[in-house]
Amino acid sequence: MGFNTIAVHGGIKDESKSAINPPVYLSSTFIQPDTETEGEYCYSRGNNPTRASVEDLAAAMEGAKFALATSSGMAATSLVFELLKEGDKILINSNVYGGTWRFVSNLFENRGLVYEIVDDFNTYDLKDSDAKLVFIETPSNPLLEVTDIRRVCEAAHKKGMTVIVDNTFMTSYLQKPLMLGADIVIYSATKYYGGHSDLLAGLILLNDEKLYERFRFLRNTLGGILSPFDSFLLMRGMRTLALRLDKQQENAKGIAHFLDSHDGADRVYYPGLKSNRGYEIQLEQAYGPGAVLSFELNEKDYDLKTFVANLRYFAFAVSLGGVESLICRPSTMTHESYKKELQVKIGIRPNLLRLSPGIEDIDDLLDDLNNAFIKARRTL
Repeated sequence: MGFNTIAVHGGIKDESKSAINPPVYLSSTFIQPDTETEGEYCYSRGNNPTRASVEDLAAAMEGAKFALATSSGMAATSLVFELLKEGDKILINSNVYGGTWRFVSNLFENRGLVYEIVDDFNTYDLKDSDAKLVFIETPSNPLLEVTDIRRVCEAAHKKGMTVIVDNTFMTSYLQKPLMLGADIVIYSATKYYGGHSDLLAGLILLNDEKLYERFRFLRNTLGGILSPFDSFLLMRGMRTLALRLDKQQENAKGIAHFLDSHDGADRVYYPGLKSNRGYEIQLEQAYGPGAVLSFELNEKDYDLKTFVANLRYFAFAVSLGGVESLICRPSTMTHESYKKELQVKIGIRPNLLRLSPGIEDIDDLLDDLNNAFIKARRTL
């Protein structure tokens, strides 16, 4: 089956009433067969039919054997980090989601864990590393740096390391890290999978049954589960993922080329531009450049506050992946957990703006940006 067919017809079906959509099981507990037998469902923290259905769909779309749905993207990331024990080391790329960095930079020390920031995994030599886990986000947030997943996985596996890929920006529609050698894929399903800015959810995808059972135990123990109703909303969003993302990616390409030729943008970060250093790798390992881009506003000639204030269709808000267009300032909104000196070192400058185009008409979005530039131009 093609991706859209899987998205529409995947998931556990309702066999009792033959409903097109699976029912929402708003039950905390389930009646058991007898004193000696535990049924498939017992208590909803451990397992729930609605959550099981969205997990089945997620696994099918990813081409994975196993999937777990969590209460948020950070809940998924936190479960993955539970694989580490005191003294273990993790390698992580220099710019990742701010919540991930907040966890690593604030909680690892108390747990006796060690981390190393890698500026460029494409040139980093893993041969002498003693790390247990490799955590990569590609394209990265917010500078859209591209990591060669296959290269990293091959080098890491020679050292017995486990590779985790945060695939939130791409989704399984545009990139399949498990097929490139990754051991675990995680998502903030809040973003493109949900697609409507109305839920929080996370996903973990993998093929290793032993690891899967470990994660199931941890999720049941720690309690970061996806609720039945949010499972239903997430599944509804996943049905139209490809349709939405096609339009969002098309809009992102148009905006990237517009900004790349506009004097209001000092630099544009988008793997769909040939000038991006990750362009060729992205072409090889993904089915598209995605729908998130960033740019540095030319503050010599344009005022940032005025530019943002005059946007009509780009809402000034965190998050991404919804049907509506969003814009944010990473240095103070999504990546404020990075210390200022680290932001400077990485390249997250105060004039950096991240855009997540929605499904609006491209002409309206370009007019919106152009009008904001006009209003924000400094007078001589």
